[in-house]
Amino acid sequence: MNKKTHISANAFTKRSLKFLNENKLNFIVFLTGACVLVVEVLAVRILAPYFGNTIYSVSSILAVILGALSLGYYFGGKKADNNPSLDSFFKIIWYGGLSTLFLEFLALYLLPVMGYSLHPIYGPFIASLFLFLLPSYFLGMLSPYAIKLQSMQFPEKGVGKISGEVFFTSTLGSIFGSLITGFYLVPSFGVSHIVTSVGIILSILGLIGSIPSGKKKDLIRAGFLTYIAVIVAVSVNFKPEGRLLYLKDGVYGRIAVYDAVFKGRPARILAQDDGFSSGSYSDSDELAFDYTKYYSLYEVFDVEVNNALFIGGGAYSVPNRLIKELPEVRVDVVEVEPDLFDISKTYFRVSDSPRLNNIILDGRRYLHDTDKSYDLIFADAYASVYSVPVHLATREFFQLAYNNLNPNGIFLANIIGDLDRNGPSLVYSEMKTFNEVFKNSYFFAVDDPNSGKPQNIIFVGVKNDNKLGFRSPAVLRSDSETVRNLEKHLINLSGVTWSNYPTLTDDFAPTEYLGSFIAGKNKY
Repeated sequence: MNKKTHISANAFTKRSLKFLNENKLNFIVFLTGACVLVVEVLAVRILAPYFGNTIYSVSSILAVILGALSLGYYFGGKKADNNPSLDSFFKIIWYGGLSTLFLEFLALYLLPVMGYSLHPIYGPFIASLFLFLLPSYFLGMLSPYAIKLQSMQFPEKGVGKISGEVFFTSTLGSIFGSLITGFYLVPSFGVSHIVTSVGIILSILGLIGSIPSGKKKDLIRAGFLTYIAVIVAVSVNFKPEGRLLYLKDGVYGRIAVYDAVFKGRPARILAQDDGFSSGSYSDSDELAFDYTKYYSLYEVFDVEVNNALFIGGGAYSVPNRLIKELPEVRVDVVEVEPDLFDISKTYFRVSDSPRLNNIILDGRRYLHDTDKSYDLIFADAYASVYSVPVHLATREFFQLAYNNLNPNGIFLANIIGDLDRNGPSLVYSEMKTFNEVFKNSYFFAVDDPNSGKPQNIIFVGVKNDNKLGFRSPAVLRSDSETVRNLEKHLINLSGVTWSNYPTLTDDFAPTEYLGSFIAGKNKY
């Protein structure tokens, strides 16, 4: 190496060390900013099993986390002026790590109690205060603290430039945290494991940063507390499987498959978040859930089904049944959760027939994009009344379904709600909306049309003018008990004051607000 090259290498090394020295706190702020957004994105998933993916949950989470960050900025700035030390900076990171581990503990032990007792409107806000306030507060303290430390070490830079650098790297970290959580972490790992890992990373980072200036006794005590917190967090994540066959966080919710006794018979159940999704009996091919049996209404209206579309696959039990029932039918299933089709083939004996086509896409987007027409469309995409896909409840959605039906086609939708006419009602609003598109329509209560309790409601829209005859041979001689008893489950809509219920449109669809009135009437 000649002298000139040697000098250049030394200069590069010095510049690199200088850059690293000047930006080490920025790197830490980048990492903690990423952790904030990881927790924020996961927060919706943590609350979803109890309150659904509603606007109330999202608004509450954002309000609590942004409020906690604001408090962190304020008090972090004051603390930085009073005690601007690197040791205190890393202690705050350590506190943020411990509070994140404590979040996981609360989510597993406190949230189930709160979630099943609080109202779905104000419940998410209260739960968010308990879960997300402390971690966000401590992590919010770091940016003003980093600005103070940087301005002390590099006063020549100026406070304005240093502030810009810190907030730039913190926000960049948040962007990174948001993307990696949605595109990699959630599809690859469970929510509990991600939260626990974030807590461990922050705790260890806080401890390592405190080593150069920390007292030996304090470090031992902090390390011991971190160890206990990690052990507790990891141990509460362990759940004995028992009859559990499969448990994993999918892209849109937690998926579980388990064997149980259902209506006195052995059954295999698919659950998404806290609600039953679908299933079948283990001792036969019979569908376990009564609402799924309404798919056979195509027989009553004398519809020749050659092409069928299911929006929402669940355990793919009904598409599988139709494939076996009609040798010539071709079935498309549009399902947003990527893993469900493979899970159904593994655990629910779903056929690998080439006539069953799985499409991973949003149901409404598919209806908009496709040029195919169907004889039968069955929409079953509601996990619970607390998780209503708003865009699948509006007049525009029903119109898309109507447009994609053949002239004699039939549309069915499984809606969850109650028939109580006292006060606002999601079900009656949807019925009104549905009637505006399907003039020839029928509504069936799967349990009891005279009950005010939450239940599955089957919407039936027929594109032609053929009326349903409850005494027709197709009904009376049907092999399906569900079909033979249709008249007993027909909802009597006489006397309904439709002006009390809004039409749901893409512009105005307060489904969360309307669904919240079902709270306290047997949570679904």
